[in-house]
Amino acid sequence: MRAVAAAAAGVGLDLAFPGVGWWPAAPLALAGLFVLLRGVRPAVGALVGGLFGLGFFVPHLGWSGIYVGPGPWLALAALQAAYIAGFGVAVALLGRVGPQRTGQLMLMAPLWVAQEAARARTPFGGFPWGRVAFSQADSPALGWAWAGGAPVVSFVVASTGALLAVAAFEMRDRRGRAHVTKNPATPLAAVVGSALLMAGGALLPLGAGGDGEPSRSVSVAAVQGNVARPGLDFNAERRQVLANHHAGTLALAADVRAGRVPAPDVVLWPENSSDIDPTRDRLAARDITAAAEAVGVPVVVGAVLAEPAPRVSNATLVWSPLGEVTDSYVKRRPVPFAEYVPYRSFFRTVTTQVDLVRTDFAAGKGAPVINAGPVRFGVAICFEVAFDDQLRDAVRQGAGVLLVPTNNATFGRTDESLQQLAMSRLRAVELGRSVVHISTVGVSALIRPDGSVTSSGGHFTAEVLSATLPVSTALTPAARLGAWPETLIGAAGFAVPGLVMARNRTARRRRRR
Repeated sequence: MRAVAAAAAGVGLDLAFPGVGWWPAAPLALAGLFVLLRGVRPAVGALVGGLFGLGFFVPHLGWSGIYVGPGPWLALAALQAAYIAGFGVAVALLGRVGPQRTGQLMLMAPLWVAQEAARARTPFGGFPWGRVAFSQADSPALGWAWAGGAPVVSFVVASTGALLAVAAFEMRDRRGRAHVTKNPATPLAAVVGSALLMAGGALLPLGAGGDGEPSRSVSVAAVQGNVARPGLDFNAERRQVLANHHAGTLALAADVRAGRVPAPDVVLWPENSSDIDPTRDRLAARDITAAAEAVGVPVVVGAVLAEPAPRVSNATLVWSPLGEVTDSYVKRRPVPFAEYVPYRSFFRTVTTQVDLVRTDFAAGKGAPVINAGPVRFGVAICFEVAFDDQLRDAVRQGAGVLLVPTNNATFGRTDESLQQLAMSRLRAVELGRSVVHISTVGVSALIRPDGSVTSSGGHFTAEVLSATLPVSTALTPAARLGAWPETLIGAAGFAVPGLVMARNRTARRRRRR
């Protein structure tokens, strides 16, 4: 029964994320997990955590197998579930030496943050997808990102779950029968406290909050050009994706001349809008230059560069109306097993599907910022938006607006694009910046610093999004604090039981005297 409940709670957590998007499911699912883990042995903790992880990650990552089959999808889900199994073991072990009952339940929140931190860093650079914080884009808890980033949002949601678990235990006796608690105020206080904790994020002053910072704005146009067909071969019809974005920009220029839309300061294209290297291909360069000339402003292009040979690079190029590349950024975190294959010869013995990645992408080493038009943009290409330090580094280097160019064509009509958009909305609040989230196929959006969407596109449509967005160079508390909140929260999950154990040992020694 415990095993079935654990898997069901994991499925419940997935309901908090887009496309269902019922965010209260996150604290409720974690409350269920915490109840199932209290007082268990390490082996049971591993089983409960692992089944919860599979119940969550199998549906949550279903998009990863849409075109490559169930093997890679289920392997990725199992790997991520293993971290939650480890969380279950840690809870069981620390519960034996640390606080009991209420104390043990509340310690599960920082341990959950520590588990997410480990997933975000290991192996092969980590996989932060599925962090609880990313389920809260429409929740009042989103505001906590301003104070301490995604780790603090996850901590708040996990702490809410822990308080709900406390309330549940206070209403039941050791044999599982409902009873009137000795202190009826305790479960009520736990439930009220959980609600206040989640709602507290709505009271925080969102935005960078720089006193005296002059009011600035930038007019942007983001072109979602669409592809000929979804799937791994989205760019099989050579030049078609580039042609789509070229045509969308020419249509934008016509609308500007006719007075239907305001003239932009910069035009932004998504990742892979030119899979042909325009720095080497004359026709690709001609089309991009023609688009920039038509609008009379720089066009920011997502391009695949044929360097450093024999590898390639996933780059964002600032292309001027004169046909010059005035600035660039190369993706620092290529996706393992999607953009490069680590230990290829070894993994080929496991599955020949690794050879679907024909050429490895090289990791860039430059700062994640570009100067385009009147603004310095912080850039996170696709998968990079899930990492806390990527855009935080950018705003610390003066980025006034954030750019997330992405290509979702390889995931079809799944929830992957909505999951990623939720991450961009959290980054807007966390860093006090407007975000241009632009995809080849959608769902694209222009996001204000409070996380609200001012303009959005459809899925597998050709559209141009336009808006005037605020620009800021001030730093939020989350940007200033960096990784410290995550470090301190995670450390507390292990330090508190250690302190309790030391205190208990001291007390026993005194009694012996």
